[in-house]
Amino acid sequence: MPSEIYAGQAASPHTPMMQQYLGLKSQHPDILLFYRMGDFYELFYDDAKKAAALLDISLTKRGQSAGQPIPMAGVPHHAVEGYLAKLVQLGESAAICEQIGDPATSKGPVERKVVRIVTPGTVTDEALLQERQDNLIATVYQHKQQYGVAWLDLGSGRFLTNQVGHIDDLLALLQRLSPAELLYSEDQPWPDTVLQRKGTRRRPEWEFDLQSAQRLLTQQFGTRDLTSFGVEEAPVALMAAGCLMTYVKDTQRSQLPHIRGIALERHQDSIILDAATRRNLELTLSLSGQTEHTLAAVLDRCQTAMGSRLLKRWIHAPLRDQARVRARHQAVAELQSYYGELQPQLKQIGDLERIVARLALRSARPRDFARLRSALQLLPEFSQSLQPLSSALLGQIKLATVPQPELCALLERAIVDNPPVLIRDGGVIADGYHAELDQWRALATGATDYLEQLELRERERTGIASLKVGYNKIHGYYIETGRSASDQVPADYQRRQTLKNNERYIIPELKEYEDKVLGSQSKALALEKQLYEQLFDQTAAYLDDLQNLAQAIAELDVLANFAERAQQLNYCQPTLSTEPGIAIEAGRHPVVEQVMTEPFIANPLQLSPERRMLMITGPNMGGKSTYMRQTALIVLMAYIGCFVPAQSASLGPVDRIFTRVGASDDLASGRSTFMVEMTETATILHHATAQSLVLMDEIGRGTSTYDGLSLAWACAEYLAQQLKAMTLFATHYFELTELAGQLPGLANIHLDAVEHDEHIVFMHQVQDGAASKSYGLQVAQLAGVPRVVIQKAKQKLQQLEQQSASSAASPQPAPVQQALFSEPEPHPLLEQLEKLDPDQLSARQALDLLYRWKSLV
Repeated sequence: MPSEIYAGQAASPHTPMMQQYLGLKSQHPDILLFYRMGDFYELFYDDAKKAAALLDISLTKRGQSAGQPIPMAGVPHHAVEGYLAKLVQLGESAAICEQIGDPATSKGPVERKVVRIVTPGTVTDEALLQERQDNLIATVYQHKQQYGVAWLDLGSGRFLTNQVGHIDDLLALLQRLSPAELLYSEDQPWPDTVLQRKGTRRRPEWEFDLQSAQRLLTQQFGTRDLTSFGVEEAPVALMAAGCLMTYVKDTQRSQLPHIRGIALERHQDSIILDAATRRNLELTLSLSGQTEHTLAAVLDRCQTAMGSRLLKRWIHAPLRDQARVRARHQAVAELQSYYGELQPQLKQIGDLERIVARLALRSARPRDFARLRSALQLLPEFSQSLQPLSSALLGQIKLATVPQPELCALLERAIVDNPPVLIRDGGVIADGYHAELDQWRALATGATDYLEQLELRERERTGIASLKVGYNKIHGYYIETGRSASDQVPADYQRRQTLKNNERYIIPELKEYEDKVLGSQSKALALEKQLYEQLFDQTAAYLDDLQNLAQAIAELDVLANFAERAQQLNYCQPTLSTEPGIAIEAGRHPVVEQVMTEPFIANPLQLSPERRMLMITGPNMGGKSTYMRQTALIVLMAYIGCFVPAQSASLGPVDRIFTRVGASDDLASGRSTFMVEMTETATILHHATAQSLVLMDEIGRGTSTYDGLSLAWACAEYLAQQLKAMTLFATHYFELTELAGQLPGLANIHLDAVEHDEHIVFMHQVQDGAASKSYGLQVAQLAGVPRVVIQKAKQKLQQLEQQSASSAASPQPAPVQQALFSEPEPHPLLEQLEKLDPDQLSARQALDLLYRWKSLV
């Protein structure tokens, strides 16, 4: 809609109703306005055109206003949630405008106002959410070379912040969070990788003021300052949090009592996974963007949706604190004898976390109260089932799952056994809960006996045997007779409706009763809605306990799930050590072993300060990449508290996991495959430490042979000598296997294959030493490359091998190739010669120097 139409001064040429609409629309110019008219929500002007395209609904016209036809599109009020769900999935937002005035007393258009704003990141309605996925809203802000991020799960009240110093760290964080809605300052420049996310929203710069943020947050939490939350050391993150709280309060238009605090996420608390690592390990999404064949798909047998969401958060943030991880392992070990009893009970509890959030937001529906009641009714038996458990973590969970008899009794008295979906038509509050409501209902429902008596009496009085008393919503109560009996109708009958074969009448007695009954129905419904609203006030005092209960049950659900997975999939309890290293016996890939039809070949792995790097060779399809990934997944699973697919596993401290596995073009950013590969490699070389696990697969394959080999060689040396990281380095450059004899802490291993009559059999077994050949032609044959091409390749291979042999006998100048680097690096020997003063050397020093130069050559 043109902006000038929104302006108040331009409203006068419009009809009164359109003036009202335009006034409301001017308050929400950037989102769709659903304007209630009778049984429909209507959209006008550009909103109508946009909604028609997005929702596949008809675009029509409604008369004229200011001399122009008005584009219009609408949806039935009873089906609006489905349309809102579609908009939310598309990243759109909508303002819901309802009638709040009384049509009977209104002069002109009935008073309306926007009662809620539905945005992708703030929805809590069950119909609009994916039950097993977190739905987050996030804010980003930049100040003095620092990036502040705040994010909120309105469906649980979890409110967190982080502050990072580099754009790559910010992008990795956003990739992990995957917020449904992202707010940013309209005055700051942001890269397209931020702005092109679905659900981005500009906010004015003043909403990011630090003092305003501190004031708003302390008011929300009821504290004098934010010291106890530990967030004041991250001021840029606080600025983002202030904007986020302002936005959420504006959209919800209600109190937010379930948001009780805020936390600062620290790098040292969890094992850091960059964006490439999350993608390559296929934690919750596969490389094709699907949820199947991922680690989460294998591990998630949680009985509640809130447990499933917590599991995914754990997968993306493995702990660094070994004490906390051991507590989880101990709980899982103990639960292996109890999960069979607990899981059916957990399933009945349901998604308590989101129900409690809707209670806090006063948007809970009648069935939410019924589900809460069912969960509370289960608590006594559930708590009894937990009594035998004794581990420290399970002890904390037991304390949070104590029964709530008072709240349970209230809901048992107040809500009918099977309430309707909405309070709108009544029938939610139970009989016996409120005496006045029972009286009005008795009057309304007592009509049946009275009408039967009236019908019998009028038949006797008139002598009309076919006379009957009825009711419909349009005409109310009536007495119906056949047209043939019209001469028998008494004088006090007043005609109400004429049908083809019947006449309908009303008499003063029936009219008086109609007014009383319909009045009682209206009063009963109004009182029932009032009592329903009071339930929100009565349950408010229990919100803290209910949130703690939901968190405890979600955590128990994940731990019981780990116990079930450990038994069903033959996982072992890992051992955590303070000494660096990784020792795995008979390790398996948790996802690949589930999709294979034949048995998975388990393999060992040994990394320690004396054996920091494994140079892995072997044929394509031989299992190198699977072996590397399974190592990273076993480490990650252990540090989220899960048992692991291995015969045994002993793990030292890990601060980061890096994977440089495979690559593709990033054409949107103008980066080639090789550029993507080098960018990911640079990230590893800048950030890896001696406690990092690094997976490097086929470095340097995107450029010429000599350049690629040189890069791979230099990267391997740097990782082994300078960073001393725990590294699995897979390569087809057989020259790199020579490093094992030159660098301490580096060993060669290979995955074996057997060749027979031009065919290859992959053994998938890890062996010590380097592979004898790469079997590239055999793999090409397996892939279906035409036989004539394979034969030509074999001939060319023989020529190259013969040339290589003759070159070794009589060296020839190396062929000129396109260089990756503009200038060759000077040899270290030449640099030392330039600085050397021979006159200052003793005989012994000169001899030592010769030996050193010999090693360099």
